[in-house]
Amino acid sequence: MASSPSYRPAPGSIPTEPGVYRFRDAHGRVIYVGKAKSLRSRLASYFQDVAALHPRTRTMVRTGASVEWTVVATEVEALQLEYSWIKEFDPRFNVKYRDDKSYPYLAVTMGEEYPRAQVMRGAKRPGTRYFGPYAHAWAIRETLDLLLRVFPVRTCSKGVFTRAGQVGRPCLLGYIDKCSAPCVGRVDAEQHRAIAADFCDFMAGDTGKFVKRLTRAMTAAAADLDFEQAARRRDDIEAMTKALERSAIVFADATDADVFAVAQDGLEMAVQVFHVRGGRVRGQRGWVAEMEHEEVPDLIESLLLQVYGGESPDGVPREVLLPVLPPEPDAMAQLLGSVRGGKVAVRIPQRGDKRALLETVHRNAEQSLARHKVARAGDLSSRAQAMEELTSALALDDAPLRIESFDVSHVQGTHVVASMVVFEDGLARRSEYRRFIINGEQVDDTAAMNEVLRRRFARHLSERLEPEDGKAKRFAYPPNLLVVDGGKPQVEVAAAVLRDLGISDIACVGLAKRLEEVWLPGSDFPVILPRGSEGLYLLQRVRDEAHRFANTFHRERRSKAMTKSQLDGIPNLGAARQAALRRHFGSVSKIRAASVADIAAVPGFGPALAEAVHSHLRQAPSGPAIDVATGEILAD
Repeated sequence: MASSPSYRPAPGSIPTEPGVYRFRDAHGRVIYVGKAKSLRSRLASYFQDVAALHPRTRTMVRTGASVEWTVVATEVEALQLEYSWIKEFDPRFNVKYRDDKSYPYLAVTMGEEYPRAQVMRGAKRPGTRYFGPYAHAWAIRETLDLLLRVFPVRTCSKGVFTRAGQVGRPCLLGYIDKCSAPCVGRVDAEQHRAIAADFCDFMAGDTGKFVKRLTRAMTAAAADLDFEQAARRRDDIEAMTKALERSAIVFADATDADVFAVAQDGLEMAVQVFHVRGGRVRGQRGWVAEMEHEEVPDLIESLLLQVYGGESPDGVPREVLLPVLPPEPDAMAQLLGSVRGGKVAVRIPQRGDKRALLETVHRNAEQSLARHKVARAGDLSSRAQAMEELTSALALDDAPLRIESFDVSHVQGTHVVASMVVFEDGLARRSEYRRFIINGEQVDDTAAMNEVLRRRFARHLSERLEPEDGKAKRFAYPPNLLVVDGGKPQVEVAAAVLRDLGISDIACVGLAKRLEEVWLPGSDFPVILPRGSEGLYLLQRVRDEAHRFANTFHRERRSKAMTKSQLDGIPNLGAARQAALRRHFGSVSKIRAASVADIAAVPGFGPALAEAVHSHLRQAPSGPAIDVATGEILAD
């Protein structure tokens, strides 16, 4: 860590135009991204009196080793560039909004040939339309169950869909008319996509046209004395009405808005948003974040960039109602309008129903903050205590803010793999986990550990020394503490690798499972941490996570090696041609029953290859085998 901001640029070299700036640490990693109307004025505020800064800002400035900036023409461009850099570099000192719980969405995979409606969590995927979030997954399933009789869109998995097509029979939902059964050709891909598009329009709030359409159909059927059809349309209308009743009506008109509220105590903040579509509350979501050194308007701005930065155009509403405006509300409205493809209003509601709803959302935010503080009170103190204990017990120069742990997994020296897990500030950082395949067979634990550590830290050295090209490097950032699973032999291997590579600023320890002893390089005796120690508990969690991650990867590799298809081993029949055969015939048993001429008719197959396939399958040994494409157990 730099003892003083000696890297401060000369004031005259900093432009006065608007722009975006980046602080980097000694390893070249971007640790903070910000924007400013005047770069000179903003950057000067970081260096004039470091002691007067907010503690976290002071740490950021002293951790930094350089600062760079990019001048832009407008505030909108500054917002766009700031969001792009934050998303690309994930800077450690920028405010991070974390979901206060895992929210499920109703998702429709419009990017697939036959779109599927399902419950989804986690990161949003391109080509998929999302509705919600919902408080509970069962609420999504109940809504789907009501609407499938009106919009019979596919809900089955890819495996079920494929098997239904192979056997020529739909699943139960197809028989009870809650699926249009595109798997067996009742509707083609275009007709099914139209059903899915209507379902998405209904969920997006355009409900009136569907109710009117069904009402007209019911009236026409009754006039034609087709009372069975009229009764069905009546039931469809009732199902739609029930689905709509699940969304609370908050506005008489068709308001399309997201209503945000913030509750904060100076240290942490909780954010809640109600998603209102067609005058009804369609979803609710919450985040929590540490306030750090930013003011509330700046926090609101970064929140809006995070919420809407990766949204599809239909995810941005016509109105964004806030308790406090961001620093440049007009620029934010222009940016959101460019995403939506239409005008977006960013404002504070002053009176009426919208103000009343904002107050309701604020009460939800206050309750969320209270729940978060109760849940996290012990967690914060225990993590801080663990850092202090490890720093003292292991005689570290700095607190182990970044810990990397490695473990090796194999069965009698076969299918050897290794894992690397990362903990930052005492919490797992899963996006930086890595998996390694160890070269060769019959490799022992120490040899495998030697290989994986050399690969990881050789990569660290090469990426650290590469000229900066503006891209984040996966292995360029080193840990403060390296933890290996094992005792004295393993930790000596780790120390030898670091020594051979000329790395002297990374501490390493080994944690032996039997007595939970902590081994240091060059020591004949282990360090014994108290059983109730928070530091020992953190090391155990890191070690156990590396063990779990390595075992999971090993099982995947072993399963793939054990799962064989009867098409394996045929000369000139690679994965692509195997897939072509399965698509054409449906299963290996049907390929076995086919003639040479039938096989030769498959695109990409000639008479010689068809004869080889036919002969190989006829000579295959009897007994059960597994078709890896369908999971089908094949008999002789």
